[in-house]
Amino acid sequence: MKKALIDGRASEELIKNLEKLNIKAIKTPKCKELYRAICSHVDILSYKVDNTNVIVAPNIYDFIREELSKNEISPIKGRTLLKSNYPYDIAYNVARVGKYAIHNFKYTDKLVLEHLKKEEVELINVKQGYSKCSICVVNEKAVITSDRGIANTLKDYDIDLLLISLGHIKLDGLDHGFIGGCTGNINNKQLLFTGTLSNHPDENRILNFLKKHGIEPMFLSEDNLIDLGTIFIFG
Repeated sequence: MKKALIDGRASEELIKNLEKLNIKAIKTPKCKELYRAICSHVDILSYKVDNTNVIVAPNIYDFIREELSKNEISPIKGRTLLKSNYPYDIAYNVARVGKYAIHNFKYTDKLVLEHLKKEEVELINVKQGYSKCSICVVNEKAVITSDRGIANTLKDYDIDLLLISLGHIKLDGLDHGFIGGCTGNINNKQLLFTGTLSNHPDENRILNFLKKHGIEPMFLSEDNLIDLGTIFIFG
């Protein structure tokens, strides 16, 4: 059975629909140092190393270590203590796309950097520190984003990119959320969405892009997309 690390505030509908896909949900605790909109976001609180290992911010490490371990996920304590104000809340928000990692590397957690360098990953530096929030990883060579700065940088790399409209995604406490934050990769053929694309102006473009790359979209709710800070799947 696969495991999903998900925002602790995720709805029961999302949790039940994960279970229908034979995926057990593990909810993140609230990080009191962060502002409400992102205080339980998985991609803010942790960095997924691989299908077994995850680097976790020291803020919540002791609160989630046991739960992760008993579900066959190995937690690694990060070195950067997250703080409330940007850019001191982005240390783990790195987007890994195949042989590349995308982030504002001035603020990346040093342990995350060590893992990336060990794997000989090419680092793509961008100004946008909320990199994983902003990037939906479709597969190892394709992404979706609404961030024009990221899109402009990635045009020089062998990454197929779909640039979509900004907004049209819910994020409590802020004007809108981001496409990376409402998705999660089950495997290299299936991509989870926290809600429906039916009210998104780029629905057809997104679906066609996924079809182009042989990706099946899986919708966890009939409500509009909600940014939960990515869903990390393990196992």
